[in-house]
Amino acid sequence: MFRIVMTRIQDKWKSYRHRFVPWIALNLRKNERTIRQVTERSKDRLASDEVVLETLLHLFRALLRNDVAHQEEVLRLLPASTQTRYLSPETTEGPDIGEPKGEHGPIETMFLTVGFCIERKPSSLPFAGTGVFVTRGFVPKGATVAMYPGTIYQAYEPILFQSIWNPFVFRCIDHVLIDGNDKGISKIVYRSCSGRDRLGPFRLSDITWLTANTENPLAVGQYVNNCSNERAANVCYQEYDVPEAFPLELRQYLPNVNYRHDTQRPLRCVVLVALRDIRPGEELFSNYFTIVH
Repeated sequence: MFRIVMTRIQDKWKSYRHRFVPWIALNLRKNERTIRQVTERSKDRLASDEVVLETLLHLFRALLRNDVAHQEEVLRLLPASTQTRYLSPETTEGPDIGEPKGEHGPIETMFLTVGFCIERKPSSLPFAGTGVFVTRGFVPKGATVAMYPGTIYQAYEPILFQSIWNPFVFRCIDHVLIDGNDKGISKIVYRSCSGRDRLGPFRLSDITWLTANTENPLAVGQYVNNCSNERAANVCYQEYDVPEAFPLELRQYLPNVNYRHDTQRPLRCVVLVALRDIRPGEELFSNYFTIVH
C-alpha cells in the first residue's frame, strides 16, 4: 500500500513540477534554454497592444457572428449600426473582411478567421500531463496564439487558499496574479466573480473555459508547458490591459475577471505570442522567465 501511494505521489510530482515555479527556478542553470533573454524591457513585447487588440476583435466578432442565434437578447440592446455588423451577411467593413460566413464551431471559426487553431492534448513531454498543440494551419511569428484565463488578483489581494497545490497561478511583472485553475476553489471563485459582474444580458467575461466546451478557443494558455533543453520555447507571455473602449458585446469572450469588483485599473489579460513560425502538429512551449540585460 505504501509503495502504491508513493508511486502515485511521484507521478503527480513529475507532472506538477513543469508548472511549479520554484522547481523551474532551481533548474534554470541546468536548462538555460528555458530563459528568454532580451537587451531591454521595451524589447520584451513581440506584438504591440494595437496588434493584440486587432486580433482579439477580429476573432471575437467572428465568434459572435457565428453564434448570432443565441445572441438575440444582447443584439437587440445594441445600436442599429452595431446590430447590422453582426446580422448582415454582406457586412465586410473593417477587420471583419474574410470572416467565415454561416455557422461554425468555435475552433473551426478560429481556423477560418486567423488561419490556425489550437487544442488541448496529452503533452509530448513525459509526465507533463496536458499540453496545447497547433492542430491546423500555420502560426506566423508575432501572432497572438492563446490567452491565459483566470481570476485576476492585485498584489494586495488574498490568494492563499486558492494557491495551495495549484500549478496554474501566473505572476505578472507588476506582481498581479492570474489564477488559471479550472477546478476546485479557483473554479468557484471565478464563477462567482463572473456572475457578480454581469450587466443585465451582457456577460462581461467568459466562463466556458472552465468546461470542455470553450466558446473562446484561445483560452487554453494555462495548459502550455514550460520549455526544456530538448524542446525550445516557441511562444512567450505578454501582458495586455483591456482598454475601456473594448466593445461591450465582445467582453463575453474575455476569459478573465477581477477578484474585486471595484478594482481601479484596466482588466489584465495575458496573451501568448509566437516567437517563431509554428507549424501544424507542434506543441506550444513557453518561457516562464525573462532576463533583461
